[in-house]
Amino acid sequence: MSNKIFHLLLYLTLIFALVLRVFGINWDQGSHLHPDERAIVLSVLGLSFPQTLQEFLQSTSSWNTHFFAYGSFPFYLLRLAGDLVGLLQKTYAGYDGIQLVGRLLSTLFDLGTIVVLYHLGRNIHNKITGLIASFLYTISVLPIQLSHFYAVDTPLTFFITLLLFLLVLFYEKPTVKKSLLIGIVFGFSLATKISSLVAFSAIGITLSIDFLLLFLRSPHRTSLWRPHIPAFVKKLCIDGSLIIVFTVFTYALLSPYTFIDADKFIQQTNEQSRMTKDAFTFPYTFQYALKTPYLYELKNIYLFGLGPVLGTLSMIGLFIFLHASVTSGKKILAKHIIILTFLLFYFGIVGGFAVGFMRYMLPLYPLFCLFGALTLQKLFTYYPLKNKFFISCYILLAIFLLVWPLSFLHVYKSTHTRIIATEWIHANIPEGKTIALEHWDDGLPLSGIEKYTVLTLPLYEPDTDVKWAGIHETISHTDYIILASNRLYVPLQKLTECDKLPQGRCYVRTTLYYQSLFNGLLGFKKIAEFSSYPTVPILGLRINDQGADESFTVYDHPIILIFKKQ
Repeated sequence: MSNKIFHLLLYLTLIFALVLRVFGINWDQGSHLHPDERAIVLSVLGLSFPQTLQEFLQSTSSWNTHFFAYGSFPFYLLRLAGDLVGLLQKTYAGYDGIQLVGRLLSTLFDLGTIVVLYHLGRNIHNKITGLIASFLYTISVLPIQLSHFYAVDTPLTFFITLLLFLLVLFYEKPTVKKSLLIGIVFGFSLATKISSLVAFSAIGITLSIDFLLLFLRSPHRTSLWRPHIPAFVKKLCIDGSLIIVFTVFTYALLSPYTFIDADKFIQQTNEQSRMTKDAFTFPYTFQYALKTPYLYELKNIYLFGLGPVLGTLSMIGLFIFLHASVTSGKKILAKHIIILTFLLFYFGIVGGFAVGFMRYMLPLYPLFCLFGALTLQKLFTYYPLKNKFFISCYILLAIFLLVWPLSFLHVYKSTHTRIIATEWIHANIPEGKTIALEHWDDGLPLSGIEKYTVLTLPLYEPDTDVKWAGIHETISHTDYIILASNRLYVPLQKLTECDKLPQGRCYVRTTLYYQSLFNGLLGFKKIAEFSSYPTVPILGLRINDQGADESFTVYDHPIILIFKKQ
């Protein structure tokens, strides 16, 4: 096929990707139901560019986000984009609309990832590989879902994928310009999220790969590799220094208060670091207390993030990729090593975290789709479209690939469960009644809550007599108990093996409380349940995704349970 046809197919892929990502983009109808997005928006609305250099250089500057769990670049970008779009419609610069600007930015970054992935696949293998990889990423569910939120994951994935592509190009023909671009892009990724520092592994291997391969092939024949040491050191010093200098410069420009407000940056970075080592650091990470590293991530990637069909193609493609690395020439081998180095370091480090939010693995999804493209290309080679049977098989495969993403769109086609629950509460719970809500979760109803007396159930607190005396007192005065999601009752009921858990983090009595609530022994009866599941188009079959990581369901389609005292 000619380049024009490939470009046309890529444009069609991008249009399809855009439709999947903007469909239902206002899924929470302005209720700000994604906590990370809400935190970013609240911080962004407080930003204003300082009038003087002296004000800019102060830690109390109005341009300081005071939020270092992420880099500052996504905050500044949203502030500038919101102000720009706000010139057309003021709402989009304020709390009621700026999140939609952010979600569109998230979509644009994901479209950028699709374009870069096409060129990466084309460079490493061929145009067909690149095109198939870009399509597979287009229909991957986790990128579709995360494009509906404004957080750091989609821009981070774009910058990391672009960095890998630039490293491949740099290996082919090192130039000063490419060194500068690598430094700038790496600086952008760090200013998006500091954890992208792991990508330095790919930079290091790119600079040293020729010498490393020479050494590995003849470790004892010093006469072959020793003469190359001066050139190797020179390359590290010159190219490596350029990359480091422009990385630091870009990062300092995009995230200046890392240095100006260094104490707070270090404090918040240490908190995030503790979270990656201890799932009990924050209540919302208790769900990971019994996580099996790596297997937990692979389960969520395979079953939910990609789906079983695409997941299987990707796993097979990984072995094809490894085989091609061994059997191909030095040039292909080197490019594969760059990709594999990042894959192994990123998965090895992030997959070993004590916490396992699904979004943490998003930077690997373009690579999984690249591997899946290799599998499909092998199938097309061995079983070409030459008879009706193979054509039928490929049509069936295409249907299976599309079922999961199209089923997931049902979530955005439906009204959010918390919005439906809010309407039901106002219609069925009289004013003045007492409602008990769980702490560390979004409260219900979303609006008009002042019409009710609201009490709080602190169920994350350790199972002490004081806690339960307070909860029993609260329940005795409560007319309704509302569970706004499974954020508490699922993880806490798993934490019952006290000999394996830290002191105060065993929830036997909390588990008994939930069992009594659900079976009616507590004196409350479930009177309403609101749910939204991915649903197979036409057939109307619901897909139960409650076995996924909590973050996959709790933001855009949580299950709401309402109990009434009998």
